[in-house]
Amino acid sequence: MPSLTGLPLQIVVALLAIAAFVATMWLWPRLGGRGWKAWLGRFGAFFGTQVVVLAALGLVANSYFGFYTTWSDLLGLDGAPGKVVDHQPGARAITVTGEQKMYSSQGSAKERAGAIEKVDVIGTGSGLTADGYVYLPPQYFQPEYAATRFPMALVLSGYPGTPEKLITLLKYPESALNAIEAKQLPPTVLVMMRPTPAGVGNRDTECMDIPNGPQVETFFTSDLPKAMAADYRVSDRPEARAVMGDSTGGYCALKFALRKPDSYRSAISLSGYYEAPSDPTTGDLFDGNAELKRENDLLWRLENKPAPPVSLLLATSLNEENYKDTQKLVAAFKAPTQLSTITLDTGGHNFHTWTREIPPAMEWLGRRLAPPQEVSKPA
Repeated sequence: MPSLTGLPLQIVVALLAIAAFVATMWLWPRLGGRGWKAWLGRFGAFFGTQVVVLAALGLVANSYFGFYTTWSDLLGLDGAPGKVVDHQPGARAITVTGEQKMYSSQGSAKERAGAIEKVDVIGTGSGLTADGYVYLPPQYFQPEYAATRFPMALVLSGYPGTPEKLITLLKYPESALNAIEAKQLPPTVLVMMRPTPAGVGNRDTECMDIPNGPQVETFFTSDLPKAMAADYRVSDRPEARAVMGDSTGGYCALKFALRKPDSYRSAISLSGYYEAPSDPTTGDLFDGNAELKRENDLLWRLENKPAPPVSLLLATSLNEENYKDTQKLVAAFKAPTQLSTITLDTGGHNFHTWTREIPPAMEWLGRRLAPPQEVSKPA
């Protein structure tokens, strides 16, 4: 079956839409009678053309925004519960399943541009699994860094986004490489994922440990950092870890830092919101627990909880929906929490806006991430 986000399917449906339009124009004079057959013919031609045109537009929009990546995702068939996986000591939690070419002005050699690996991550504590991409900077492959552990930044898409769009549209690896080359960011490993692991289905969990449900926060704040430190030369120090994302991913990033500062000491939110919504995609996240709902309200945490030693960056624009709430967070935070903002004159909840915010966000992150650390001399 052709890929739901692939270009071939978009081309085929677009050609069908053009053919349907041409056929309708050609047949219309022949359907000009007053009988029921003529009426039915005009209705069929008009309705059929509209369906294929909307299908073509829908496929283009879906490919751009990454709403649904597979047919089973679209049809709601990915609803199987997570599976508990038992592991033996020393077993790898990360499996590399492929590699994607890294394009840059410096060429594609790993020592010059780095590499992007497609991975599957098994969460030993949460029982969840997730796929994604790991970007390894050029220094990871250079001999002088052979005994070095690198800082790590988890990058989350929005819901129901895909990690592929973090590479192809938001160009995180390219932005990171540019910042590294400009000495604005230390050589940093990126882990690019969607905020909904496998086994959760289409449910928007808002990165929560849901009562009697999937433990998504545990996966991202405990399982993933441990797996990366075990299977890659990534630092296990919280000051060498950051998390960032757009929309839902931005909310998750801030929540991880505020709730679990020993997991991530820096967080960047691009057009993120600050309170978990309740809608058909989320279901009942809190099981009627008002205290748990407050615990996941970021403004409430800043106003009522002890301030954690983390650095936060909030990106918004004057016409963004989150602009007013962002100002409330700015007014509510207190030391030792550090808070910065990016405020664009104009910008919407879209990829174009986020690509304007990512380069300065990388520079901001470079001033907060702990640098690479040499841990031992190679034998």
